[in-house]
Amino acid sequence: MAYVIAEPCIGTKDSACVDACPVDCIHPKKDEAGYTESTQLFIDPVECIDCGACVPVCPVSAIYAGDDLPEKWADFQQKASDHYGR
Repeated sequence: MAYVIAEPCIGTKDSACVDACPVDCIHPKKDEAGYTESTQLFIDPVECIDCGACVPVCPVSAIYAGDDLPEKWADFQQKASDHYGR
């Protein structure tokens, strides 16, 4: 199951996870359309290879394996899918 970026990312959008991701599945990047308007970053649930490289570099501990996502942030899994039109 893909990793999910949850509520602690809102307003932070630190890009350390983007740099750590080996498959380019975290968007929007700073140079992409929609970055300014987006309140957070999202992991593409189809492109994510479940490597977990993004987790230790997140300065706000916002990234969780889908199965470990706290219940209070369960809707962030759907938000990621919606962001990517899935």
